[in-house]
Amino acid sequence: MSDPTAEIATLVARSRKAQAQIAHYTQEQVNELITAMVYSVAREDRAEELAQLTIDETQLGNYEGKYLKIYRKTRATLMDIIDDKSVGVIEELPERNIIKIAKPVGVIGALSPSTNPEATPVIKGIAAVKGRNSIIVAPHPRAKLTNKRICDYMREALELCGAPADLVLYIEVPSLELTNELMAQCDRILATGGGPMVRAAYSSGTPALGVGVGNACITVDDTANLDEAAEKIRLSKTLDLAASCSSDNAVLLFASIYDDMVTKLKAEGGYLLNEGEKAKLEATLWHDGHLNTAIVAQPVYKIAGMAGIDLPEGREFLMIPETGTGPDYPFSGEKLSVTMALYKVQDIDHAIELTNAIQAYQGEGHSCGIYSYSDDNIMRFADQTRTSRIMVNQPQSASNSGNLWNGMRQTFSLGCGSWGGNSTNNNITWRDLINETWVSKPLATTKILPSDEELFGGVMAKFNESF
Repeated sequence: MSDPTAEIATLVARSRKAQAQIAHYTQEQVNELITAMVYSVAREDRAEELAQLTIDETQLGNYEGKYLKIYRKTRATLMDIIDDKSVGVIEELPERNIIKIAKPVGVIGALSPSTNPEATPVIKGIAAVKGRNSIIVAPHPRAKLTNKRICDYMREALELCGAPADLVLYIEVPSLELTNELMAQCDRILATGGGPMVRAAYSSGTPALGVGVGNACITVDDTANLDEAAEKIRLSKTLDLAASCSSDNAVLLFASIYDDMVTKLKAEGGYLLNEGEKAKLEATLWHDGHLNTAIVAQPVYKIAGMAGIDLPEGREFLMIPETGTGPDYPFSGEKLSVTMALYKVQDIDHAIELTNAIQAYQGEGHSCGIYSYSDDNIMRFADQTRTSRIMVNQPQSASNSGNLWNGMRQTFSLGCGSWGGNSTNNNITWRDLINETWVSKPLATTKILPSDEELFGGVMAKFNESF
């Protein structure tokens, strides 16, 4: 039986050797590497092959969603970072006379989940190499063959560019012991996966960038274009059969448009459950208080069949009327399936209150969405919800990690801030995978402290009156 510590030590040593060879690469050389890495998997024939391989191996999601991620998402991510300066001086602050210089971290240990194994290694891989790091990918056991094929293609691409293939390495036969050992021995962890694995990353002793639980809440107010909202909610809910933690889990509808919006969601393929069907579905989705993994990212007819629900033809997702939040109302939590809770709210203040209650149970800090053409409602919602990102009039699962129609940074790693137990709110990308040296020169004119009267103003007067 192999020794996990020794096995990972060998991988890390190979990775460090490779990283040292590109530590002084120019920006042009780095950009060539990441371009080659993406092309090696995203060209049409490879995207088709990898999408099918992912479905065959994981039995999660659907071909169309996997193909879009490997063909389109990786291209968009490359486009998003290719012009970024990541070598040498990357930022100057003339007003402070400060210059920032990028330095590689070293070996990145990356966790890749079973729900998004087709593009995660690529997106994390190019983020690492953009910062002149190497990467070792720890895949979910359910996606080890997909991960191997993708990483091998990127390794070939690196060699074609004259760089060491070992800039990209992977655990071939993954296990919890090997993944934990990788997290202990690498220089920085980039953790995307289930809550226990992210918590393990934070407790490994290695600096870690993790993500929180998803449970996206979407509000539709009385100024929304209901046809637009219904279409985009359907698109988001059904993308890759809701494999993403950014899929719409709770949809909050203003009472004034509730009936009209439900009708439009039905026209988009939604099926509204009655109380009896809701009880059957609850018993299917959760076993002993835990989400039943057999329903994750599965077709709607399979889930309905497991629950004994007879669906009409043409249905794509399930809608469950709900009122409460928390563990006694499991539909208020993350479901990782083509199912979503429906809530009726009176106004924007009620929507904010309910959103915060839902996400206090699960998903705090991750993301919310709102369909609205009222800037006042949008900004009040953004100001008063405990979330890191708000998507306005956009399909949530296709948007919060970056897309061509918005300015969000492209990633598959969404920091959730202190709300979600994370160290960052960022859409995590290459800038999170470097060290920065700050060069500080004296200011041309030394700053002068103002007088106490100027600095403390009325506060000083209050103190003087009290003492």
